[in-house]
Amino acid sequence: MCPRHPDRVAYVRCQRCGRPVCPECQRPAAVGVQCVDCVREQARTARVGTTVFGGRVTAGRPVVTLSLIGICVVVWLLELVSPAFESRIVFAPVLGQSQPWRFLTSAFAHDRTFVLHIVFNMYALFIVGSYLEPLLGRIRFAALYLISALGGSVVYLLMAHKPTPAELLAGEGGSWYTGLVGASGAVFGLFGALLVLNRRLGRSSAAMYATIAINAVLGFTIPGIAWQAHLGGFVTGVVCAAIIAYAGQPAPGRPARHDLHGIGLAAVTVVLVLLAVGKYAIT
Repeated sequence: MCPRHPDRVAYVRCQRCGRPVCPECQRPAAVGVQCVDCVREQARTARVGTTVFGGRVTAGRPVVTLSLIGICVVVWLLELVSPAFESRIVFAPVLGQSQPWRFLTSAFAHDRTFVLHIVFNMYALFIVGSYLEPLLGRIRFAALYLISALGGSVVYLLMAHKPTPAELLAGEGGSWYTGLVGASGAVFGLFGALLVLNRRLGRSSAAMYATIAINAVLGFTIPGIAWQAHLGGFVTGVVCAAIIAYAGQPAPGRPARHDLHGIGLAAVTVVLVLLAVGKYAIT
């Protein structure tokens, strides 16, 4: 009789545990059948495949990349419907101390009057994200993106100066009062990470050098583009990728320590927060 259904006669046994198994509880196996309990136990104890950098192997679409793009598009549409919505999430140094969420929310907002702003950023995010997400795993990729976005805002803050009373009277608030929006800082972080990870894997990044150079030149030559955020995101992405690529690597007699990645990324986040706090403390 089947242990799960005592009222049913089982004419075969599970190939794994040897218990009788009725047709309802049978699951096809390589040879014969297995019971549902053995299949469940096998799935629970099966070793999960990991990428070279310790992330969980995933197949199919880059879920995190597409989710980030979807969030940015939805936020941009909300900005079109309600222009006041942008003012609630844009980052400006003058607002960061009392409303710290703006350090991250600004990375999901874009100029509502310049459509190419979001188009270029989302295209770059899709291209680079589709490559990096399967390489890193979803959690590491999401952390890289968000920390790079934070790094872009923090460096923008560090390079801004609080205007003097005379400058305020003259209507010159400078970058201290200038809002920052866009995913460019986070995208530049992905650019930097791609260079580091490709170098670690021995892959060429020749095409990316030209893309980064063009975007860097545009950031310095076109008014209204916050090159400070680009620089901050790029440097932060390089540091995060270096931690993922080199921290905890296996050595003779020592297995890989991928758990160090989380510690390293958390340390980068703490440093960025301390830099922002220090900037407000001395300003």
